[in-house]
Amino acid sequence: MIRRVEADGPASKPASVGAPTFIDVFAGCGGLSLGLKRAGWHGLFAIEKDRFAFDTLSSNFPIDSGPLSYSWPEAIERTPWDIAELLRTKSEALEALAGTVDLLAGGPPCQGFSHAGRRRPDDPRNRLFEAYLELVRIVRPRVVLIENVRGFTSSFDRRGHDGITNFAETLHDRLDADYDTVSAIVRASDLGVPQSRSRFFLVGVRKGELAGDGLSRFFDDLHQHTAAFLAPRGLPRRPTARDAIGDLEVGHNGTVPCDDSPGFDAIDYQEPRSAYQIFIRDGHEGRPSDTRLARHRPDIRDRFASIIRSSCEEGRLNVSISPETRKAHGLKKMAIRVMDPLSPAPTITSLPDDLLHYSEPRTLTVRENARLQSFPDWFKFKGKYTTGGHLRVKEVPRFTQVANAVPPLIAEQIGLRLISLLGLDRVDMGGERPTDNGEGVLVSAQLAAE
Repeated sequence: MIRRVEADGPASKPASVGAPTFIDVFAGCGGLSLGLKRAGWHGLFAIEKDRFAFDTLSSNFPIDSGPLSYSWPEAIERTPWDIAELLRTKSEALEALAGTVDLLAGGPPCQGFSHAGRRRPDDPRNRLFEAYLELVRIVRPRVVLIENVRGFTSSFDRRGHDGITNFAETLHDRLDADYDTVSAIVRASDLGVPQSRSRFFLVGVRKGELAGDGLSRFFDDLHQHTAAFLAPRGLPRRPTARDAIGDLEVGHNGTVPCDDSPGFDAIDYQEPRSAYQIFIRDGHEGRPSDTRLARHRPDIRDRFASIIRSSCEEGRLNVSISPETRKAHGLKKMAIRVMDPLSPAPTITSLPDDLLHYSEPRTLTVRENARLQSFPDWFKFKGKYTTGGHLRVKEVPRFTQVANAVPPLIAEQIGLRLISLLGLDRVDMGGERPTDNGEGVLVSAQLAAE
């Protein structure tokens, strides 16, 4: 499978044709793809229905122009695809890939499973994992990787389609004939991401591929090697919210007119102020994109300032504001939280007003959320910033793209563990990652520490 992979990062050489291959299903804006590619995997193509998310993915991952590119089969147009339509109209092209793909990765839409929303066993989006399983049947990849919200493991009180009450258990059962599987709940902050986000991950390996019990130890090994992964990159084990976004404070940088939104201000940029920020800059020069500030009215800013003070005094940071604070401001919304600057952020959501800055009376920008998800500063998001009403189930604007993504730092570590698990040759990096500290590319350093 893998024999040699060149250096990762936007300024590096292309990956060799010997790199293990993957298809990203329900790819969103590409957080999972980015991490896998940086771990040495080569993307064949990605399946994503929403045009905004697909524009983001396409602009950051071009075709055949470097290690972050996709190959993209000629028989499958490079366009937003509904997975059902792809299965119906491109069956021959997909069948031609059978047995040639190393990894099929994806995270089916999670709205019907999430405890943060209205859990519905009959939400039609819940059944998109059926399309994923159909793709598994056709392509027959060596490995499958599935990510979803923690609620994916929780049983519903009533049955959904086909009598399913627990989708995680059903997924294990449905894969059992052809794959050995293992799953776990992974907390992002345990893997160096500045956010206490918990997600379900499942890894399946085609039966007969592995000897011994390596698969059963997969997630234990993932956590065991986190320190060896983070240390050479200069990253702390548990970066805080301030570590992630402290250099984006308006009070430190001031504002400039927003490039892509006339009438809005954006945060200007000076310099990184923490090791995490140096890493996340990743060679990017100047002001990052997506720092557009919300246009809060003066009375809203005053309300936010009061909520921040109250939450600090009450010791209620990173959790929902108190009933007393809600009552004092006449608020019905339950989910408002104020970040704790000295801890990882709570799980970010697609609703900007769910989370307030730790010291400035405002909501966060897309870029600040992207920092909390471990996206590098050169990664640019496309499409609307927000949407509302009936369009919320039809469009995936920038805030939602970021919230739905797999943190690239987690995906990279999982990609490296899969390389190790499958006994592939160690990644030989042929260049330097464009970081400020001048360290050599560090995938090989992590593997050498094993």
